[in-house]
Amino acid sequence: MSFQNPVFIPGPTNIPESVRKACDMPTIDHRSPAFARVFKPAVAGVKKVLGMGTGEVIILPSTGTGGWEAAISNTLSPGDTVLAARFGMFSHRWIDMCQRHGLNVEIIETPWGEGAPLSRIAEALRADTGRRIKAVLATHNETATGVRSDIGGIRKAMGDHPALLFVDGVSSIGSMPFDMEGWGVDIAVAGSQKGFMLPAGLAILGISPKRSRQWRGQGCPAPFLISGTC
Repeated sequence: MSFQNPVFIPGPTNIPESVRKACDMPTIDHRSPAFARVFKPAVAGVKKVLGMGTGEVIILPSTGTGGWEAAISNTLSPGDTVLAARFGMFSHRWIDMCQRHGLNVEIIETPWGEGAPLSRIAEALRADTGRRIKAVLATHNETATGVRSDIGGIRKAMGDHPALLFVDGVSSIGSMPFDMEGWGVDIAVAGSQKGFMLPAGLAILGISPKRSRQWRGQGCPAPFLISGTC
């Protein structure tokens, strides 16, 4: 018998009884072989959900917003330029975070209720002949409006521009198909409390092989130390 209340919001979602009961266990030493036996298949499962065969999965004790911050603070520097469409509250919040981190954000204002505008993204990148734009930020599912953007289409719109593609999939990953490898996503950000239907409190990041090699070469980035992967 389930005592859960029906929750008709994007998240936190109801946790399946089997998952909730599986959480009812003593704390495990995170340096022990027992932890590795639990953690490794869990990471493999996350890779399957993200649609990534290679690369790294980083799990942080954080909100999805903390996942956004980890993505930008470990790949970009103050003064760098990024491109983002603003078409809802969560795309707006990611833009605001970038500005607070000292990034120069080229904003494509888009009516709420529409997704990321592919033609305008392509136009902005074609105009960037000096290759100033270091990353394109895309919200896959804009929680405020329920509108899904075409991430594969954004990658195609980017053409041969070398900018990275960062995707906010907090309210989409685990709830709808996501093909990180096929779409050429460099960093995908998810949260435990939505499509994964897990307890709140974890930010989940998928990192492409290229970005993983970059970070390993630089040493372990400070925001990722807590994940225990370095």
